[in-house]
Amino acid sequence: MRELVLASQSPRRKELLEKTGFSFICDPADIDETIDLQADLVEESKNLSYRKAKTVLERHPESIVIGSDTLVLCDNQVMGKPEDDEDAFKMLKKLQNHKSQVLTSICIISEKKCFTYASVADVYFAQMSDEEIWDYIHTGETADKAGAYAIQGFGGRYIKEIHGDYYTIMGLPLQVVYNELKNSTDY
Repeated sequence: MRELVLASQSPRRKELLEKTGFSFICDPADIDETIDLQADLVEESKNLSYRKAKTVLERHPESIVIGSDTLVLCDNQVMGKPEDDEDAFKMLKKLQNHKSQVLTSICIISEKKCFTYASVADVYFAQMSDEEIWDYIHTGETADKAGAYAIQGFGGRYIKEIHGDYYTIMGLPLQVVYNELKNSTDY
């Protein structure tokens, strides 16, 4: 297989891609991640993962590049990374006792082939006291996470139910990536 490049600096995506058993390097795409919130969010997310992968492919033209994007949606509104602790509190307060959705898109690209995919998982938060929310914020885990939580970390204790792919919620639909790469002769 050609050199594999993960176009991300996310430790979670790196950890997940390691589970495939494929060797890879990380080279994050430094692009404007603005999306049109009035457009189809699935298409916007897929396009963003494509732009990340395409940018890195230009630096590694002989490689296979994986780009990914994750959005957290609550009441059809995108919940990005919190600006500060107060913003994280507001997000978590809104998520509690509520269904949200996590949308993760991937793009696997080489000079020969481009594969894009989007996966959506539903996440149901339990009731949280204000003290629990602040305790969670003080773990530091909420600072750089869309929706202000990490299901694989301390945030998992507040998740009462999910419908869909757990790895989509973490930021990389592992089975889809593995299946696409294991037959990578097309790339």
